[in-house]
Amino acid sequence: MLATQDYSAQSTITTKLMDWFFKHKKDLPWRRTYTSYHIWISEIMLQQTQMERVPDYFKRWIKRFPDIPTLAQASEDEVLKLWEGLGYYARAKNILKTAKIVANHHNGTLPQSLQELQQLPGIGPYTAQAIASIAFEHDVSVVDANVERVLARLFHLTTPVKTRSTQEQIQTLCAQLLPWGQARMFNQAIMEFGRLVCLPRTPSCSHCPLRDYCQAYRKGATTQIPVRPNPKTPIFISMSTGVLIHDQRIFIQKRKSNDIWADLWEFPGGVIEDQESPEETVTREFLEETGIKVKPADFLGHYQHAYTHYRVTMYAYTVELRTKLQSIHLTAAQEYRWATWTQIKTLAFPAGHRQLIAHLETSPQFQARIIP
Repeated sequence: MLATQDYSAQSTITTKLMDWFFKHKKDLPWRRTYTSYHIWISEIMLQQTQMERVPDYFKRWIKRFPDIPTLAQASEDEVLKLWEGLGYYARAKNILKTAKIVANHHNGTLPQSLQELQQLPGIGPYTAQAIASIAFEHDVSVVDANVERVLARLFHLTTPVKTRSTQEQIQTLCAQLLPWGQARMFNQAIMEFGRLVCLPRTPSCSHCPLRDYCQAYRKGATTQIPVRPNPKTPIFISMSTGVLIHDQRIFIQKRKSNDIWADLWEFPGGVIEDQESPEETVTREFLEETGIKVKPADFLGHYQHAYTHYRVTMYAYTVELRTKLQSIHLTAAQEYRWATWTQIKTLAFPAGHRQLIAHLETSPQFQARIIP
């Protein structure tokens, strides 16, 4: 912790951070307004997402949903489509749930207190603190992974950063550095400093205004701090999926609400089992998931994507009916549609299926077989 004799260093660290931020802060769309709605949406988008990707998503979102009452009237499909590509789709569904609550019970404006904010779906302690300090300018410190890294290095914290004791220590340090009345700027400053200067693998120590106060730098330990657990070993998965066209429309199904990629649309398919070819998989999965008997036709390609520690390769085929189409019995989905191409482009799909859709968009042979 910072001892009494360290108050001068504490003040200098805070001042240097604030000076750096005023000179180098990014021009971000939510910083032009600082409304609670804008800060809330930006903070949720920034979770598990690189900063560089968020501004374009944010601007599209605000153009379509300029305020909470407008958002509260949206359909889940439309919200998921606008979120498509950001991943972790539960965030988008919680945004919609919260918008409905705020529109109905808070006159369309987010509450200011930490307690009330944390009662809303998808708003935990961190997001509540960010909204309270950045939007409402409450004197509350905010700790994300960037702040953890900056403080762990400044004060050479050698215990694993995610342990409860270290988290409590970081929270205390951040609160001690917080200049009263300036929480909005300070919290953004230390988070942005971690994002742009105190980088995870290659910190820019030669350009760091805090270098003279950084204990990890003095000890030559910036690459060892913060201490984190070993990363999980990647798990590689191979899957196969099929695109069925019937009467110029395409069969798609909506995943169950309690499943991975919940409530997103997809082409039927699944994991390739041992001793099974991708063609055999797509035939089996179609029958198991829908009751439709198909056979593979043309190979469309393979598409790779990653989520958490999984690495997925998806093989895709057009498939044809083997028998006359009978009734459909869904086992892995909650809903199905025979969709036009225009309809498909308005719905949200998982990453691998989006790559497949992008490929089909450029295929004249495929486009000639479907209704636009």
